[in-house]
Amino acid sequence: MRRLALYLQDAHPLREAIEHVRYAEERGFEAVWQADSRLVREATIPMAAFAAATERIKVGSGVVDIWTRNPARLASLFATLDDLAPGRILAGLGAWWDPLATKVGVHRKRPLAAMREVVTVVRALLANETVTFDGEFVRLDGVEIDYVHQERRPKDVPIYIGATGMKMMELSGEIADGVVLNYLVPPSYNTRAMEHLTIGAARAGRSVDDLDRPQLVVCSVDEDRTAALDAARLLVTQYLGQQPHIAEASGISTELLDRIGAELTWPATHDQVVAASRLVPDDEVQMICAAGTPDEVQAKVAEYVAAGCTCPVLYPLGPDVRRMIDTFADAV
Repeated sequence: MRRLALYLQDAHPLREAIEHVRYAEERGFEAVWQADSRLVREATIPMAAFAAATERIKVGSGVVDIWTRNPARLASLFATLDDLAPGRILAGLGAWWDPLATKVGVHRKRPLAAMREVVTVVRALLANETVTFDGEFVRLDGVEIDYVHQERRPKDVPIYIGATGMKMMELSGEIADGVVLNYLVPPSYNTRAMEHLTIGAARAGRSVDDLDRPQLVVCSVDEDRTAALDAARLLVTQYLGQQPHIAEASGISTELLDRIGAELTWPATHDQVVAASRLVPDDEVQMICAAGTPDEVQAKVAEYVAAGCTCPVLYPLGPDVRRMIDTFADAV
């Protein structure tokens, strides 16, 4: 396991998160991915902060949705980030998820078709092309990134698709530079994902090995195994109860998912999550997370790598982020 990345959401104040990213860079981590999946912390402002505060580490969006930003603005956004950190920006795009999308007035009609159009146009714009496109979701008339004072050049920004379902997995294999595999799934999920990535890659006349495959992995490490499991259990409960696309892919029994869902409203209160978490046994937590002692979490992450992940993107739980970074940096 030679490639490592850090995943950050909103658990830490932004200035503290910057220090975690600096430390990850110091310890040899390849990338940091900033979440933009909920209405908590928008991804691109932290990305800019991370890029400005570092020299080598790559900075990715993990992932921004394709509905709430016009694709021309998406292209200019990633072009701007590349100005700040040339060659270090990773454009992670996703089709978002319900019920959140519906609650804010976004109707995810034909997400596969929408993703294909957005990726096609964003890639062309970043390549310094003038784009005319008349699609179902994207319509551009002679549009280019409108440089005035800066150098006009193609931007080296690979495009990753955040995929969970197998149809999106096939599309990723066909059109993306990489796929961001989701978290809270067992390593066995990767076997099926690899099959569908291979199908998609073949459509484009390439191999699945041409596709980068970083994967988010929830990581709760503590010498106190119980404490590590309990920290992961809360997050597992909230996501299984409120994000159906993850619940479906998790391999957790329908009966348990129904019982969790019955306990949680939207948005769930902390007390509701705590109450529902009591329903989730240790073995279910460990099935879909890297949770436990340092040896246990290292072994679990290695299972994801063996099943097709090219770079674990570690989502640290608990206050001691440096400990998690050290656990894996020392192992490498």
